[in-house]
Amino acid sequence: MFTTPARLFRVLAIAEAITWTLLIGALIGRATGLPPVLVTVAGSIHGFVFLSYGAAAVLLAFHQRWGVGVAVLAIASAIVPYATIPAEIWLHRSGRLAGEWRLEQTEDPRDAAWYDRTMRWFLHRPWVLALLIVAAVAALFAALLLIGPPGGSH
Repeated sequence: MFTTPARLFRVLAIAEAITWTLLIGALIGRATGLPPVLVTVAGSIHGFVFLSYGAAAVLLAFHQRWGVGVAVLAIASAIVPYATIPAEIWLHRSGRLAGEWRLEQTEDPRDAAWYDRTMRWFLHRPWVLALLIVAAVAALFAALLLIGPPGGSH
């Protein structure tokens, strides 16, 4: 499914936009008398996809060797409703999502960095990488749930 970095990022950028729609719809529903639990459910789904998108953006920032500014912009695009779509389009058109997964070391001296070697190890074991990312996102999600919703509970 995620045969290229571009495919992974596109799927998560679209998923993030869809969950914004769920969350906004639930907020409108609550304002018009629907059960408030809809916001909890939509907010939880949105939060999990938001964190997954952020984790993928960090992974791709290292993999694609983005500068800090590009990485911050890609991650921050999840904060603004629907901004992940234009961010993905820009990254794609600017060639920042081009190429395949870098599974083998090249002559590029950057490929000798510890995080590049570690990333290649995980990319050769995509299920391990996926489980690690899901576990990290779930742990962060659980910690954020313990802290409470944005803006506090009312």
